[in-house]
Amino acid sequence: MADTDRVTKTSDQAGAPKLWTRDFTIITLGSVVSMFGNALSGFAISLMVLDYSSSTFLYAIYMICYTAPQLIMPILSGAFLDRFSRKKAIYSLDYLSSALYAIAAFLLFKDWFNFGIFAAFAFLVGSINSVYMVAYESFYPLLIAPENYSKAYSVASILETFSSVMVPVSAFLYNQIGMAPILAINAVCFFTAATVETRIRQEETYTVTHSLRNEYDYGERPCAMQDQERIRYTPEIVLKDIREGLKYLWSEKGLLAVAAYFAFSFFGMGATNVLTLPYFKSNYDNGEYVFIMVFALGVLGRMLGGTWHYRHKLPAAKKYTIALTVYLMLSLIEGVYLFLPIPLMMILFFFHGVGGITSYTIRISGTQNYVPDEKKGRFNGAFNMLSTAGMLLGELFGGALSVILPVRTVVVITMAILTLAAVFFIGRNREEVSKIYNM
Repeated sequence: MADTDRVTKTSDQAGAPKLWTRDFTIITLGSVVSMFGNALSGFAISLMVLDYSSSTFLYAIYMICYTAPQLIMPILSGAFLDRFSRKKAIYSLDYLSSALYAIAAFLLFKDWFNFGIFAAFAFLVGSINSVYMVAYESFYPLLIAPENYSKAYSVASILETFSSVMVPVSAFLYNQIGMAPILAINAVCFFTAATVETRIRQEETYTVTHSLRNEYDYGERPCAMQDQERIRYTPEIVLKDIREGLKYLWSEKGLLAVAAYFAFSFFGMGATNVLTLPYFKSNYDNGEYVFIMVFALGVLGRMLGGTWHYRHKLPAAKKYTIALTVYLMLSLIEGVYLFLPIPLMMILFFFHGVGGITSYTIRISGTQNYVPDEKKGRFNGAFNMLSTAGMLLGELFGGALSVILPVRTVVVITMAILTLAAVFFIGRNREEVSKIYNM
């Protein structure tokens, strides 16, 4: 019923659903502002921590403080966000981020920098970002007609990829004006994004569904959106909702297969993240610039691929086959490219970028279309938790194995594991995954 209502609201005069509705435009503009501000400050903060600490170990602690809350916060927030307003969560978290970055900027302006304070800051920001991503990923589909899912997610991916151009800008500004003004700029970006997002009008009918269910399960009366704050949300209800979310994922064989494969995919990402930059720096003159050149071609591939997906639709009946082929292709590229000359590396990573955006578009549009609105928060929370766990394990696996084996060998082993995961989880569950991907 919610999907039917959404199509009706977003249809043009000819009856075809439009993508660039008022609400979709607002959330896209808000995302652009916050995304670019985050990209600007994120890399600069990393440089600042390294300059201040002069310690890889302390830098690793800082990164762990940022990543650790992403293991548990998504699953906890997913249950909450299936019951309450995701829209309010989105702009409230952006306002909170604005306040945190403003406080951090003030501390730096006063030369009150302290590693412990910024480690705590990283933990808070990591917690906020992990909850925000679940809210955003669960609310975003409500603003789009199902026919436009692929096009909408290609827009989101293009913008996310394009934000990477802020990394060299961040380094330049950090060296020219210092960290405090950059944090202040990001505070303004988050405040602007939150203010824009308050103008979204989309109704969240899934909350009414939960209210009706609560009347039986928890003894509460049905209520309208404006009454949501009156619902009791006790620890018992939190645990019950989490169990329901995990039970739902376990009962959906196709979704479980997709989530399991992407846990391994992020495992591979985590391993290569800790291996590739050190490999380039150790084996090439000015290796960091070689690294940038190779991966810049991947960014270009994602941008051009995203543009193609915006203008064209993949044949629905072929999406599963295309996705499985892409998964295997990506593993092959990452397994062999370190053995090749730099020009071939760059060519392969261009196709890696095209494949990556194709994989993302098929997976995100398929799962968000398949999962009911009232369960999206819990599914996305569980998916993000599994992905984060996979990435952390991959970082540990890659770092530990590189002590006793050459980096290229570790990468080959990692990609072999990822290939087997694609065959086992996606290939062996063709019928169930096809129902999701080929919608």
